[in-house]
Amino acid sequence: MSGGDFHSAFRPAAPWREDEPLECTMVIPEAPGVASFCFRAPSGAWFDHAPGQFLTLELPLPTGTVHRTFTISSSPSRPLSITLTVKAQEGSLGTRWMLDHLTPGTRLRAFGPAGVFTLPDAAPRKYLFISAGSGITPMLAMTTWIWDSGFEPDIAFVHCARRPQDLIFRQRLEHMASRTPGLKLHWVVKEDDPYRTWTGYRGRFNQLMLGLMAPDYLDREVFCCGPESFMQSVRDMLNALGYDMERYHQESFHAPAATEAEVPEIDDVVPSDDRTAELHFASSGVTATCRETDTVLTVARASGLNIPSGCTFGVCGTCKVKKTEGDVVMVHSGGIADDDIEAGYILACCSRPIGRVSVEV
Repeated sequence: MSGGDFHSAFRPAAPWREDEPLECTMVIPEAPGVASFCFRAPSGAWFDHAPGQFLTLELPLPTGTVHRTFTISSSPSRPLSITLTVKAQEGSLGTRWMLDHLTPGTRLRAFGPAGVFTLPDAAPRKYLFISAGSGITPMLAMTTWIWDSGFEPDIAFVHCARRPQDLIFRQRLEHMASRTPGLKLHWVVKEDDPYRTWTGYRGRFNQLMLGLMAPDYLDREVFCCGPESFMQSVRDMLNALGYDMERYHQESFHAPAATEAEVPEIDDVVPSDDRTAELHFASSGVTATCRETDTVLTVARASGLNIPSGCTFGVCGTCKVKKTEGDVVMVHSGGIADDDIEAGYILACCSRPIGRVSVEV
């Protein structure tokens, strides 16, 4: 192939249309159980999409054809190909088939792109990207888009994983961050890798970490993606910190929304100064009326009761008590285990009562 023929082969002809199958051209291992699949249109068509959108693939499983949706991890600023990064989830047939059988040369039907989880406009803004697991894929697309736009990025990028080896796109993002001061990366892991040293954040992502990572979080537009429980904890954290939730955007990688009408309404319980609650301290026989924004620890002290406490912001776990009735909003910083929460325990220092609540104090 001559030089002219080579360049003409990569010159986009027209936008890609759904009636043309996509051809897998590369498979890139990213982390244990994670791979990126790069696709091109055989005709040379280019791809038009917004950063953060998703694509639906038609997969020919032995048990029958299935359709699976994946966020596009590549940026529309690089339109000659489109990349989907997938992670093997427990019980997932489609993802497992892709990891085991999808190889370069395979052609698949695809539908889209679609989705409303994307940057609001082209103007530079201050962003806070928060993700967990494969929820990092739209964040990479958005970060690359901002990078390629020529604007100096102002991104605080927070990603959480089980172990350092599970941090998807770590090297790619660290290379980008090494070239500009405007991209600040913050990795959080729950466990160390057995054969390497980890010097970053450990544990559950919490308010203390957020304050260290992005002290100006109130000024940033927040985009969040990950498991439902993770996004719920992020919302609880931001609500408790007084963040303007009109500037909060989220996308579940299990059920991405194709249109604004499909975006589920978020109806979080947010304690209010204008609503009263009732705390019953069962062991002491004391009942007190308070505001929803008061903590169980504050109300106990005002009632002359002693709950042992230490840090008072949900880290040490000293103030753990058993809740026997009612609901609280608890935004802790890692001082209580999930098993204890399921068993009914709360941290008095960071739990706020909703309605009538009874605790064993």
